[in-house]
Amino acid sequence: MDGAFLAQLPLFQGLPRAELDRLAATMRILDLAGDAVLFCEGDPGDSFYIVLEGQVNVFQAVSGEDRLLAVRGAGELIGEMSLLNRDGLRTASVRARETAKLWEMPHAQLDELIRSQPQLAYDLTRMLSARLTHSMQRTIEDLQSKNVELARAYQELEAAQAQIIEKEKLERELQLAHDIQMSILPQSLPQVNGYDFGARMVPARAVGGDFYDLIPLDEQNVGVVIGDVVGKGVPAALYMAQTHALIHVAADLYSTPGGVLRRVNRQLVTMGAPGQWVTVLYGVLDTASGRFGYARAGHELPLVGVTEGQVWVAPLDAGQPLGLFEEPAIDERVVSIPPGGSLLLSSDGFVDAQNPQGEGFGRERLLKSFAQLVAQPAQKVCDSLWHVLEEYQGCCDQFDDVTLFSVRSSISKS
Repeated sequence: MDGAFLAQLPLFQGLPRAELDRLAATMRILDLAGDAVLFCEGDPGDSFYIVLEGQVNVFQAVSGEDRLLAVRGAGELIGEMSLLNRDGLRTASVRARETAKLWEMPHAQLDELIRSQPQLAYDLTRMLSARLTHSMQRTIEDLQSKNVELARAYQELEAAQAQIIEKEKLERELQLAHDIQMSILPQSLPQVNGYDFGARMVPARAVGGDFYDLIPLDEQNVGVVIGDVVGKGVPAALYMAQTHALIHVAADLYSTPGGVLRRVNRQLVTMGAPGQWVTVLYGVLDTASGRFGYARAGHELPLVGVTEGQVWVAPLDAGQPLGLFEEPAIDERVVSIPPGGSLLLSSDGFVDAQNPQGEGFGRERLLKSFAQLVAQPAQKVCDSLWHVLEEYQGCCDQFDDVTLFSVRSSISKS
């Protein structure tokens, strides 16, 4: 290898050809296999190199990962920072990108060359200055890019924080709505002339559209209502509150359950809430006779438990939800709760609940489960049925509100 190659390099272009030939003859040639490391960041820097063939990667370790700084090819210098800081350590690592051949020039050899060719010091200074300027520009561009990324990350963090705050605010509002909804329902169910009552309501969300209530009418009669607004969440809860209030008002004005529901329907149709309707069963329990006269507007049929193991379903007739039609079909009937017997009202969320296999609980399972509980206190009936449903659902999410209301006659059989 003669000095022709060196003569092409900007650093050595000002040197005489004879000097270049002598230099080329004395420089050591290194062969690097692909992926071989020439030196590592932190190693002592006692020489620099000129790439003759192939390419090498210059990189630094940043946060446990290699950050590529530059790719050097034929005619380019590497390890040049050691020329500025003779006693320092390597500031980067060099690895062969492919099979490469390099010239090695120790510092002592370079010093000897500068003494004989002083102008080389100026050429070297200009080259290193250009390298430093380029490196600084790369660093500035990298910092600018990082600043843009940090600004974007900060904006995303602000947006995420705003979402968290909004979510927490919504959760607080939903909890407040839940508390308000629960306050609408009876806080306790009294013992009334030989009857006890039980209820269990579990919304699918924080708030729901199911409701129930007990409305004292006079010393002998008590109104019982259970309802289910279409949908879930806040819209259903608002419609539920309206319906509940209308039923209370109508119960004081109309003597028959059918009259109460027709009055409520007129009010709901007049309000005209789009896409909203409600199924309701409202009945009046005569505590002296055990007769339960009810009106059913599309709601689930009542179940009557005569004795333990013996349950029957009230007859089915046409019944349409409230809030859809000006004159809905209302199913009006009378059933009797025998001494020691029970009445069970429920929303469709109970029979429609599914197990992990996608099978609905169904009315037959409800009948069998209720039949085993007829002789139990009313509240225990509701609690036990809910536990049965929980076991059936397993890990499945509850997709609809579930409400149970039970009436049990504690009058002994004669």
